[in-house]
Amino acid sequence: MQEFESVLGIKDLTKKFKDFELNIGELEIPKGFATALIGENGAGKTTLLNCLAGTRLDYKGEIKYFGKYVNDERENPENHVRESIGFTAPKGFFLQHWTVRQVGDICELLFAKFSKERFEQLCGEMGILEGNGWKKKVSELSDGNRMKLMLATAFARETKLLLMDEPTSPLDPLMRDKLCNMIREYLEKGQGESSALFSTHNISDMENVTDYCVFLDRGKVVEKGFVEDLKEKYVLIKGEKEDLDGIRSAMFDVTENRYGFEGICLAENLDQLAGVRLSKETPSLFQISVAILRQNASVR
Repeated sequence: MQEFESVLGIKDLTKKFKDFELNIGELEIPKGFATALIGENGAGKTTLLNCLAGTRLDYKGEIKYFGKYVNDERENPENHVRESIGFTAPKGFFLQHWTVRQVGDICELLFAKFSKERFEQLCGEMGILEGNGWKKKVSELSDGNRMKLMLATAFARETKLLLMDEPTSPLDPLMRDKLCNMIREYLEKGQGESSALFSTHNISDMENVTDYCVFLDRGKVVEKGFVEDLKEKYVLIKGEKEDLDGIRSAMFDVTENRYGFEGICLAENLDQLAGVRLSKETPSLFQISVAILRQNASVR
């Protein structure tokens, strides 16, 4: 397992709601990598990202940014924490009557290292300017274009950390692919100093840009690790249906069909499958994710 320097350090973070509690005992997010936050709806992904972004402050616990700034110091302008973080969210935070041009103008006033030129370039590349172009109001944009607009404002800034809540959910496949390229270019440009953390349900689309994963289930971390380590820890097994009963107890997760079975086995349990005719393959991140989440999922 790789050792890493942390861009975010979380300790004893809790946020209680009427029927839900986010409870993160200890979690480190690696610096210089793209981390995917994966979990069912209601697992606590949005709450966690809002706490990290500073849009929600009514939590208990400690968040350490960039290895030195603690959460209660965020209001100190000398720390430059807010200036160093870009944040996007599905619901957005632009006023509905603002035009695309006004969004750029306001971001230029709010953030010291916002490039109006880069913003305009990104708006053009992502197709936001079709129709009325700069005069188009936020209220007139589709869900996909609103997300593109938020992405344009985030990527037009000089930051050290991107926090993105479900950035791919309203995007078409081509834009999802472009977003992956944008994230990878952002990390490469940062030369190990820039990091990205995003939540996603589109695991297959984002696998090629994901370096590290954190799995949440009902407010708690149930698994984490670099993708390459997870693909060594979990093994994809395929076999004949008549052989399943003898090895079922050794399987981490399994799905049957009329022809046979397919499932995930922990590498440490492979010796329990000895003597059975099976195929062993490296699983995709999607297959690992489904297996991990299905263990305690509310939907089966």
